[in-house]
This record gives sequence, C-alpha cells and structure tokens, in this order.
Amino acid sequence: MTETPTNDFTIPQNWSRYTAAEHAVWDTLFARQVAMLPSRASDAFLRGVDVLRLSKPGIPDFVELSERLMAATGWRLVAVPGLVPDAVFFDHLANRTFVAGNFIRRADQLDYLEEPDVFHDVFGHVPMLADPVFADYMAAYGRGGQRAGSLGALKRLARLYWYTVEFGLIEEAGALRIYGSGIVSSRGESIFALDDPSPNRIGFDLKRVMQTEYRIDDYQQSYFVIPSFDELLRLTVETDFAPLYAALEGEADLTPADLTANDRIITRGTQAYATGKLSVALPS
Repeated sequence: MTETPTNDFTIPQNWSRYTAAEHAVWDTLFARQVAMLPSRASDAFLRGVDVLRLSKPGIPDFVELSERLMAATGWRLVAVPGLVPDAVFFDHLANRTFVAGNFIRRADQLDYLEEPDVFHDVFGHVPMLADPVFADYMAAYGRGGQRAGSLGALKRLARLYWYTVEFGLIEEAGALRIYGSGIVSSRGESIFALDDPSPNRIGFDLKRVMQTEYRIDDYQQSYFVIPSFDELLRLTVETDFAPLYAALEGEADLTPADLTANDRIITRGTQAYATGKLSVALPS
C-alpha cells in the first residue's frame, strides 16, 4: 500500500513491513562497509556508528534511531517516499530533521542504485549527525538554503552540499579521511576517493566549491578537503553568502576536473579514470 505524504512530505517508515530479505540486504551492505572504514572514515563518522548503535542487525527503526540522535545532538529522522522539493528539504534541515527514503535496494543492486535508499540515507548520513559540530553545520546549511532560493542561488548552494555532505574529505591526524555520505556508503568510492591516482584532492575554499560543477553518475574527478568540521561550520555561519553569490555570477563555472592557480593542491590527479559507477547515483 502506498502511503500519502503529509504537507512536509513525511510518511510512516512502517518498519514492520520490511521483509527478511530486505533486512538481509542492509546487513550485507553494513558488514561490507564497516569492515573497510576503520582506516578510512573520519573519527566523527565512526563514533556516530557506535553512538547510534547501527550495528544492531537489520534496517534501523527510525523511532529508536531518532531517540538516540535526539539525545546526542537534537536531530531526528523521518521517512519520505523519495526526493522532496528543495524548500521542504531545507525547512527540515533548518529544524534539525533529516529526511530518509524508507525503501531499500534489491540484492542485485548492491553496487549501483539511481535513487538514494535507506542504506545511503541512514548509514551514509546519520552517523555524522551524531557529531555536535557537523550537526550544527547541517542546520546552518538548511537555514542558508531557505535564503538561497530568493537569491536565485540554489545551484551554488547545492554544490556546497555535494562537495561536503555527500563527497567530502577531511584532514585528520596527518592523513586524509572520508566523511561524505556518498563515499562512506559506497564500497568502490571508499577506495577510489583515497587511493586512486585519478582524482584531484584540493584544499577546501568556499567560493571555489560553489563555482565547481559536479557529476552525479560516476566517481568524482575532484574532492575538496576540509581542515576540520569546526572550520567548515565557522565559514558557513560567518560568511555573508549574498555578495558571494553575486560575485560568482560574473565568473565562469569550473568543470569537475579543473585546477586553478589559487588551489591548494593536495593531490594532482591523473584523471585517468573513466568508467566507474557509484553505489548510488544522487540527484542534482
């Protein structure tokens, strides 16, 4: 039975309707990722997995997960039938609510799915929401999104989300680590983002990120590396985005593979990769 969304596009998760086969898909994906992430993922992500007790077998119950998340950072998790309008998405984030699809991919779709499912949304995103600093960043991003629509700048702000929340890297203890949900929920990109010589790895710059296009159907050609979550939050909260958007209107977009004279290049990529696929292709 199809649920009718409310005005905020939320629906019941209906946890009891998941089949044994669907829970098994979650368990397979979970086991595969947690086996490889301890030496790759940021400390904040790994702590979040523990704090939220995501190692419990089966697809998490959003009610139980929200109780733990609320206790940690004041966030909660709600189910939606699929993608939601930008205004709805930003309103949820600004109010410390994360929307997640309530369906899970089939067993024959472990490595590629066009639309984000419950594994991408929950395993990929929710552990970071248990980190107080990143949780504040997400709420600040939501408030920024509420303003960006009236400034005609949603495309710019979407790029910030893409290169941080979805595909961000961080410098941690002298090494690069992954925290973006599109990486941590993907076996292939968890390896590619750190080990492959193909992509550029560039020091984070807010204007540079919002000037850079991205691909939704393949591994990334460039990753942006933040020095810390505190710095990411500081830049987001203290920057007046309106003049930044205005300045970008007079400048050409950069392609995902471009490097500029002002970039702090951590790794200059070969750009040799051409045919990989993400575990989930995300919408623009």
